[in-house]
Amino acid sequence: MKSKLILLLALVFSTMLQAQPVKVACAGNSITYGYTLQNRETESYPAQLQLLLGEKYTVGNFGKSGATLLNKGHRPYMQQDEFKQAIAFAADIVVIHLGINDTDPRNWPNYRDFFVKDYLHLIESFRTANPKARILISRMTPISDRHSRFESGTRDWHREIQQAIETVATISGAQLIDFFEPMYPYHQLLHDAVHPNAEGARILAQTVYSSITGDFGGLKMPAIYTDNMVLQRNRPLRITGTANAGEKITLTIGKQKHKTTTADNGKWTVTINPLTAVKPYTLTVTSPQKKLTFQNVLAGEVWLCSGQSNMEFQLSRSFESKKDILSAANPEIRLFDMKARWLTNDYTWSPAALDSVNRLQYFTQPRWEECTPENAAAFSAVAYYFGKMLQDSLRVPVGLICNAVGGSPAESWVDRRELENHFPAIFRNWTENDFIQDWVRTRAKSNMGKDAPKLQRHPYEPGYLFDAGIRQLAQYPIAGAIWYQGESNAHNKDAHAKLFKLLIESWRENWENDSLPFYFVQLSSINRPSWTWFRDSQRRLQAEIPFTGMAVSSDLGDSLDVHPIHKKEIGERLARIALYNTYGKTAVVPSGPLFREVNFKRKEAIVTFDYAEGLQTSDGKSPQTFEIAEFPGLFFPAKAKITGNQIQLTAPEVKNPKFVRYGWQPYTRANLINASGLPASTFTTEE
Repeated sequence: MKSKLILLLALVFSTMLQAQPVKVACAGNSITYGYTLQNRETESYPAQLQLLLGEKYTVGNFGKSGATLLNKGHRPYMQQDEFKQAIAFAADIVVIHLGINDTDPRNWPNYRDFFVKDYLHLIESFRTANPKARILISRMTPISDRHSRFESGTRDWHREIQQAIETVATISGAQLIDFFEPMYPYHQLLHDAVHPNAEGARILAQTVYSSITGDFGGLKMPAIYTDNMVLQRNRPLRITGTANAGEKITLTIGKQKHKTTTADNGKWTVTINPLTAVKPYTLTVTSPQKKLTFQNVLAGEVWLCSGQSNMEFQLSRSFESKKDILSAANPEIRLFDMKARWLTNDYTWSPAALDSVNRLQYFTQPRWEECTPENAAAFSAVAYYFGKMLQDSLRVPVGLICNAVGGSPAESWVDRRELENHFPAIFRNWTENDFIQDWVRTRAKSNMGKDAPKLQRHPYEPGYLFDAGIRQLAQYPIAGAIWYQGESNAHNKDAHAKLFKLLIESWRENWENDSLPFYFVQLSSINRPSWTWFRDSQRRLQAEIPFTGMAVSSDLGDSLDVHPIHKKEIGERLARIALYNTYGKTAVVPSGPLFREVNFKRKEAIVTFDYAEGLQTSDGKSPQTFEIAEFPGLFFPAKAKITGNQIQLTAPEVKNPKFVRYGWQPYTRANLINASGLPASTFTTEE
């Protein structure tokens, strides 16, 4: 009897031990504490984490406002009562978020050399309290450009501390979790530039929940993976997705079969061998719980087509649309059309629309489709004609991703990181910022309405379209990009030149390809005074930025309409550049005459061009719109004579010419072409 009683008591005791909730200690600063939240007891991330984890866990909030990781900082966490309470808690799982306050100029500049050691000491303290404790340390939440010390040090010190935290994770063996990336695209959730609101805290709670449990929602692929897609041919392809931590993933395509294991952060990657454009493939991805199957997959050439309304301009509106739409059926051309859910016309969007915009839900979620007359009619005209010429010339499938927004400025397509590092001034009160074109600011304010919250988002906001559109295409392999934009930046060519370089750089970083081809359209002709200088700036940018090319469109403009209807020629001029530069089709002439140099001899200016074989005029008349000058800004019409690939210029008013320009009218009648009928670009030799 006694032995049975002992056995029963032991069983009860064992059951009680097993039933003890798992203790989770959240150590940190004011972000952990829930500072600025209206109801921190329910809205802080530890409180929301408790709800996610459920009754099998006990979550303790040991956050201390103002706490530093550095023990020589202005408020060391390890000297606070909250730290002592966290140690006494003897947690099974410890989540640490510290470092934000160490960006204070009192701290990091003076004591950075102690950061790694101090962090290791903190981790060891928790392990001493519970040797079996599981330690999770987090990359810091973002600090917005609105922070008063952002440019004076916080931006750069924040980055340095992130790297130090990653070093600590490596040395200590602690699990590194990421509070930065999930929050970074949503800077409006940092109402005071530092502290997340309740929605932001929910993101942090979900991050910790998934990191603790390994539950990342099961097997998922990026939305761009659908039936009928085109995968980039002839190169190893990195296929990415998410699944629950530790799940075995198997990917098959054709005769290839690849296996991998999902990492602790829920991400997996498989690199497949190069595909050839022979026949449709079936791509399958499986986990223990789920199977994804993608049918009718082709290997071919994939191009991103982006910009503002002239890239968005539909085939149905173009000059030759009627006959070209009728013949558009082509299963070798596939379309992925990311249309905006709300047009930026002059009206106020609904509260529901504005909320969706804040959540970066601005684009519809399309699927890859075989090209038909119906979907081609609603697709970008420039992109369609570009893709058709490629497909006709290369005889391989072509996939076209259209991601364009009417009226959008270049700055909205640049990765926020690039702008923060190299052009932070463009964020300052952006709807009143002179770096941003007045029309852009006015239209954004019209869409947002007078009663919009202070931090309301808009597609024209610097960095927005990169986050909402380009970022979701990350790592989907492409051959290159074509771009038609500039109308919404033409007021300031110098700001645009800086932005354009940052845009291309950020896209190349996004696709991890320093030589990603980027081919763009020079602005056309219209009666807007700044467009001459802007077109010349675009010409110079082509020469400065490697792996770029420019299609001239000034001969196809409309004096009154910013949307000229001759889009076929533009698409085909872009295709010429791609065929020549990307695909090595040297028999194709990629450009019209491009200014190379000018030599001055007595009263004469002699201009030499590249791509000038068969130099002539489009109307059989003498070359028009050439001007020469002795002094900057004082130009006179020049008599022009074609000699080989050169133009000889004279003007009776100019005895000692020192400057030349061509096509220097907003709406120009310039008529110089080469044997391929391609027009010469606007240019000036003035700096």
